[in-house]
Amino acid sequence: MTLTIVKACAQPAVMVGTKRQQAIRRKLRTLAPGIPLLDAETVLALAGRAQMRALPPSTALWLALGSHVRHSHTDYDRLLAEGYERDAARFFVADAIDDVLSGWGCQRSILDEEPIEEGAEQSH
Repeated sequence: MTLTIVKACAQPAVMVGTKRQQAIRRKLRTLAPGIPLLDAETVLALAGRAQMRALPPSTALWLALGSHVRHSHTDYDRLLAEGYERDAARFFVADAIDDVLSGWGCQRSILDEEPIEEGAEQSH
């Protein structure tokens, strides 16, 4: 009986999707390397929505990431339901958003976000 050892060739993983989708996935891995898979899938879906296509991939990703964390990991929706204005609710959950992002390895703060130009579509 002869034992044959076969060396496996390491092949780079093939990225599927459009160039834009690939760019968004790469940026997400860089921006929030510790994001859980379920959250990552949701953020990628949000960033790929039709209304985000006019934005650069990095901007679409940042808006999608902030929106997902705001709605899924904070009391934002509860505050809105209690009658808070959108801007007030966002103010009250900003630190919680940054805490989640930081926990995922993100070095960027939601508070550093540049204002969206008047008339531009903003993710809620």
